[in-house]
Amino acid sequence: MSVQRDIPISRRPMTQTYLKSARRQRKGFRNAALGWLMMSPVLAVFGIFTYLPTALLFVMAVFHWNITFRTSQFVGFKEFQIVFQQPLFWRSLLTTAYFSFLMVPAQTFLSLGLAMLFREAARSKWRGFFRSLVFLPHVTPIVATSIVWVWVFNPRFGLANFILSWFHIQPLNWLESTTWALPSVMIYSTWHSLGLYVILFLAGLANISKDPIESAMVDGAGTGTIFRKIIWPLISPTTFIVVLFATMNALQAFSQIYTMTGGPRGGGGGPAYSTTTDALLIYQTGFQFYHYGLAAAMSVILFFVILGLTIFQKWVANKLVFYR
Repeated sequence: MSVQRDIPISRRPMTQTYLKSARRQRKGFRNAALGWLMMSPVLAVFGIFTYLPTALLFVMAVFHWNITFRTSQFVGFKEFQIVFQQPLFWRSLLTTAYFSFLMVPAQTFLSLGLAMLFREAARSKWRGFFRSLVFLPHVTPIVATSIVWVWVFNPRFGLANFILSWFHIQPLNWLESTTWALPSVMIYSTWHSLGLYVILFLAGLANISKDPIESAMVDGAGTGTIFRKIIWPLISPTTFIVVLFATMNALQAFSQIYTMTGGPRGGGGGPAYSTTTDALLIYQTGFQFYHYGLAAAMSVILFFVILGLTIFQKWVANKLVFYR
C-alpha cells in the first residue's frame, strides 16, 4: 500500500502576479489623482461660474426671492403660474421663435454658399484676405459693433438708407420702426456670426476626398447633382454643428438687441416690444424690475425649451446625418 505525499506548490508566481497588479493599481490611482489635480482649476471655474449659478437658478425659481435669502419665501410653482399668465412672456417667446426661425436657415445657407465660393477660389492669391475679412466680425465685441450699426441704421444719415437711395428706394426708419427693428437686428447678427460658420463649413469641405467628385464628373453628373448627392451628405455632420450653434445663439440673443434698441436708455426691446426676446425679458424682469423669482422661472422655461429643441435636433441628426 503506497502512501501519497503532498506535492509542495510554489507560491512565487502568484506573489509576483499579485505585486504587479498592485503596482498597476497604485500607478492608475496616482495618474487619476494627478489628472483630477490638473483639472481642478478648470473644474473650480466651471463649478463657481456655471454649475453653482445654474443650481441656484432652479432654487430661485421656487422662491419669492429677495436680495437676502433670509427674507425669501418658498412659493413652489407660483412664480411659473404668474409667468404663464403674462401676455408679454408669450409674445417674447413668439418673437424669439420668429427670430430663430429666420436666422438659423439664413446663416446656415449663406455661410455654406460663401464656403463653397471660397473653396472654388482656393487658388486665388486673395483667398486669405477674403477669408479674414469674413471671419473678422466674429472676433469683434458685440456691444461695440452694435453701436456702430446703430449709426448704420440711422434714418437720417445712415449708410443703410444711403445705399437704398442708389436704387431709388424710400428711406426706412429701421430701428425706430416696429416692422423693421427686428430685421435690422437680424442683419447685424448675421454679419457678426457668419464668419464662424463659414470657417466650420470650410473645414468640413476640406475633408471631402476628390475621388468621388471626379468619378461623378466622369459619369456626366452636373454641379447640382454632385452637390446634392455627394457634397451635401458628406458635410452633413458639419451642417448639424452649424445649425446647433446658430440655434443656441439665436435663442439666447441679448447683447445686440439690448444695445441696438436703446437698452442703456431704458428702452431695450422696443419700439413697442417688437424686439423683446425671452432673454431680454428675463434681464428686464430681474435687473430692472427686481422680480428675481419671475426672472428665474423664465430662465428655467427657456432652459427646457433649448434642451428639448437640442434633443429633437439630435434625434433628427441621427436619421439624416451621414457619418463616414
